[in-house]
Amino acid sequence: MDVHHLTDDGVRACSVDELPALLAGRVGLVWVDIPTWDAEAQDVLTRVFGLHPLAVRDCEVRNRLPKVHAYPDSLFLVLHAPERGEGGHVHHVELDRLIGPRYLVTVHGPVNPAVPLDVALRDTREVLERIRAGRLRPRTSFDISHAIVSTLTRRMEKFVEELTADVWELERRVTAGAYDDPEKFLDEMFRTRHGLLAVRTIAAQTAEIYRRVAGLQRAVPEEKPVTSSGTSSTSSTGSRGLAVEEKDYLQGVIEFYRARTETKMTIAAERLAVIAVVTLPITALASVLGMNLIVNQHTTVVPLVGALAVMIAMSGGLLWWAKRQGWW
Repeated sequence: MDVHHLTDDGVRACSVDELPALLAGRVGLVWVDIPTWDAEAQDVLTRVFGLHPLAVRDCEVRNRLPKVHAYPDSLFLVLHAPERGEGGHVHHVELDRLIGPRYLVTVHGPVNPAVPLDVALRDTREVLERIRAGRLRPRTSFDISHAIVSTLTRRMEKFVEELTADVWELERRVTAGAYDDPEKFLDEMFRTRHGLLAVRTIAAQTAEIYRRVAGLQRAVPEEKPVTSSGTSSTSSTGSRGLAVEEKDYLQGVIEFYRARTETKMTIAAERLAVIAVVTLPITALASVLGMNLIVNQHTTVVPLVGALAVMIAMSGGLLWWAKRQGWW
């Protein structure tokens, strides 16, 4: 657990034992960052911050949906960020936040063991480095929270950009006809579409949560979160719109590919049908006359030649007719 005291003089690392005095001193801002959940984190949130037991439970377990709870002097939010995994899987990296007057508590995870801890911490670490460097000077805890969400939103846009690069490459391969394994190629397209659907869902849910926050301005009257929540909602809506447009574009690429593949299969089936029609008379005639024209002891040459001529004429006539019909 990391405790930071933010004042005009900079950022000072503090111990957990200093938290009650820092909160009572009403000087600067207090930011508590909890990378992993443990008994100490539960004790601090319950004893020092007086967080509701249900919210403490939400910090401890994995939440599959984002949520917001308003308390008399604080807000509790659960949000997710997308992270690409193996085989096209999209991890939902959770970040819980408790925002109150002059303090912010960020709780990471729980996350999938396949996701490195650095991935879960990168947004909060980036904001902390900006504060330490003087590039960000938060006046309220909502300013820090908004900076974290802005960083998360930019990373979400980068996620969409990476998927867009995959979409462009798939589109190039489709139009160029450069795919040797159709099953594998179609699998790649569906995995990319799944990623776009995942980020669209996360962005839409984030925007919905901040629309709710915009209507809860009385929850923390000193902080006035309306402006930051409205900006966060707009950014998330923008990310959702980008994902939707790219998903629709990829769907068009998939349909183009499937149409081309199905057309090839239809043409092949038509040609196979023509071949079957051409060979069917030969097969029928041979099955009737073969045993009478070619035997072990004696072969009747003239009837055999006549039968072969009839077969060739029938096949040629059928090929000519199929050509006239445009089937060949």
